[in-house]
Amino acid sequence: MFVDQARIKIKAGDGGDGAVSFHREKYVAAGGPDGGDGGRGGDIVFQVDDSFSTLIDFRYKRKYVAERGQNGSSRNCTGKSAPPLVVKVPRGTIVRDAKSGRIMADMSSDEPKVLARGGNGGKGNVHFATSTRQIPKFAKPGYPGEEFEVTLELKLLADVGLVGYPNVGKSTLISVVSAAKPKIANYHFTTLTPVLGVVRVGEEKSFVMADIPGLIEGAGDGVGLGHEFLRHVERCRLIVHVVDVSGVEGRDPEEDFTIINQELAKFNEELAKRPQIVAANKSDMATEEQVERFRAFIGEKGIPFFTISAATTQGTAELMNKISEVLDTLPPIREYEAEPIPQEELDDMLGVGKKFEVHVEDGVYFVEAPWIQHIMRTVDPDDYSSLQYFQRVLINCGIIAKLEEMGVQEGDTVDIEGFEFDFVY
Repeated sequence: MFVDQARIKIKAGDGGDGAVSFHREKYVAAGGPDGGDGGRGGDIVFQVDDSFSTLIDFRYKRKYVAERGQNGSSRNCTGKSAPPLVVKVPRGTIVRDAKSGRIMADMSSDEPKVLARGGNGGKGNVHFATSTRQIPKFAKPGYPGEEFEVTLELKLLADVGLVGYPNVGKSTLISVVSAAKPKIANYHFTTLTPVLGVVRVGEEKSFVMADIPGLIEGAGDGVGLGHEFLRHVERCRLIVHVVDVSGVEGRDPEEDFTIINQELAKFNEELAKRPQIVAANKSDMATEEQVERFRAFIGEKGIPFFTISAATTQGTAELMNKISEVLDTLPPIREYEAEPIPQEELDDMLGVGKKFEVHVEDGVYFVEAPWIQHIMRTVDPDDYSSLQYFQRVLINCGIIAKLEEMGVQEGDTVDIEGFEFDFVY
């Protein structure tokens, strides 16, 4: 099964928590805090693997979660950082943020790319000791790792794309000019998946050609198989338009050419502007009048024209040489630039933006701030210094000011993510 689209969730590892610990040693009084920092969470790394040709594996596994960093420990020992989780994808995979549609990475090169970064480890209590606070009984929790829902879209990396109506001879052509072995039969939609073939035109010269499943009228709107595979033409530097010039199936080659180009433009306006070569196939079955009429039609458009017979290999060598010549003048295969995620959106995902909501029910002030749960996990309600630290967090993020704005009075009950306390000034 050829699968070229998938949707998965990726979650980088959270950072380990900082440790609350105090140095204890014989004959050493008041050894002081020695809680170490937490380790860093594992990254999510995407890597190209040429042994993969489809995205079918992502149909069965849809969530990828990296390991969490190790918590800090006593004696100023930092927790172990988690290893990265490597996700292998076929070459040519575009990774997009499912929510915004932004391109996160184009996996066309061998360079691995980090798409979700692990959270940093929290600071141990050794960092919070001061001259006035010599026994801090709190530490910082690890920061959460980045989390995204992403879509994977495979766009084949090919220099040349063969397009045209079904049964015009595209599969036969790629089979005689390369080592590709597509299914060939005398019925429509024989080719159900894109086929890649390497065409050699010299000892050290070659290019990659893709046989795209047949297009029909309405392909740009999703009719037939065309829309499903038109994305694979988007990277092609050159389009070879294969047309059945003989009209043995009762179609007019001029009309075929016009309709297919309209469908390309409908799918992506850039495709209509892509350099083209027209290959008038099945010329051995056509009359001279049919060939010359079609040649004149294409000549008016200024497009290179070749008459070929893929079945007998007539004219195929000349066509391949012309393709190689044109490719030498064209820029390399297109790579999509990654679009960075705005810092504001990242902050919102990680809770750094300190967003919260406050509402009142039956005299209780409920504060909804999911990001604060990471801080509350290491707050000791019985320790004055720890509560002071928590109070500063509430002041700095604006929760205290918002409560006062809503009319909270001393002694009123405040509930922050399940943690209740009486408000005091």
